[in-house]
Amino acid sequence: MSDQSSLAPIAVGESRPAPPDGPLRRMCWIFPDRESTRAAAMWRGFFWDLYAEVAKDLGMSWTRHSPDAVTVDGTGRGRPRVYVDDELVTPQDTLFVTALYSLPYQSMDIFNQYALCAVLEQAGFYLPFPPQVSLIGNDKLATLLHLDGSPVPPIPTVRVGTGRDVGKHLYEAALGNMTYPAIVKPAGWCGGGGINLARSLEDIRGLASLAQGGDTTLVVQPYLGDGTVDYRVYVVDGKPYAVMKRTPASGSPVANASRGGAMEFPPVPDELAEATAYFAERLPIPFFCIDFLHDGERFWFSELEPDGVIAPDFADPHRTVQRDITRARFTAYRDTHTKWLANGARNALAFDSGTGTETR
Repeated sequence: MSDQSSLAPIAVGESRPAPPDGPLRRMCWIFPDRESTRAAAMWRGFFWDLYAEVAKDLGMSWTRHSPDAVTVDGTGRGRPRVYVDDELVTPQDTLFVTALYSLPYQSMDIFNQYALCAVLEQAGFYLPFPPQVSLIGNDKLATLLHLDGSPVPPIPTVRVGTGRDVGKHLYEAALGNMTYPAIVKPAGWCGGGGINLARSLEDIRGLASLAQGGDTTLVVQPYLGDGTVDYRVYVVDGKPYAVMKRTPASGSPVANASRGGAMEFPPVPDELAEATAYFAERLPIPFFCIDFLHDGERFWFSELEPDGVIAPDFADPHRTVQRDITRARFTAYRDTHTKWLANGARNALAFDSGTGTETR
């Protein structure tokens, strides 16, 4: 492996890895253990193995666990004991990454994962993004409402529930201002899954009927046009660290790599770099991603990803960019964990979802 200390950070700002002598030794990523053998192999090569390598370079371990791997002994009042598998972990040496994942095959895990996230927070563990941030990031309209003051305008959005009465079309009362064609997609999935183009209200009725089969909540947004480009800004310590530009394949309304989009890592556009200050103020957490769309004339604010994928730069056999962003992310986690311990752990850096500020 190459010497990662020689890699200069990219985009805006400057970052240096902290020396690996702090108390944090473990990063546990809680992820529902429901991947197929094909998907698990793909994700390992895509980023899981690299995450573990970068963490090791920084003197820590990175491990992935299903929610049921965590057991909590609360019999000692004020002294909960937390185990990952059968190993005792403490707030001093371990942090948990506990974003919600709500793809169809993970839906049965959502409550357990969210409840575990809340238990770990109450047990005194540092969470890079606490439960409320995970909820805000998981629902696309919750994201846009929480960050409605963005200097980059949010995409107009209608949220549609799809229960047993979907055939009554009562949701259409909220679609009076929608323009067509429109994008219809799940409110909480990821990776470009389930995104469709509706050319009329009749198309929305058909898609809502299909979504009813899985109780999938939808959002409806105006389509910004063919060739709309997606920009993912990686925000580290409140600064725009890098950007991934995704361009859709010909004929596709979606720029995600899973749908054939092409990826590159250009400099951060000035408009998005300037807007980052607003998002950092509302989201005082060490790492997150903000997705923007560009329709050829202007940018639109699209989504928040607290645990956004750091995609590989496949053209580089060393994956220099992916390693650099990952290293900056994990270093920010460790530095913030150190500050959190110094400030008294449980009472430090609590997230107030009403104001979007830190409280003590």
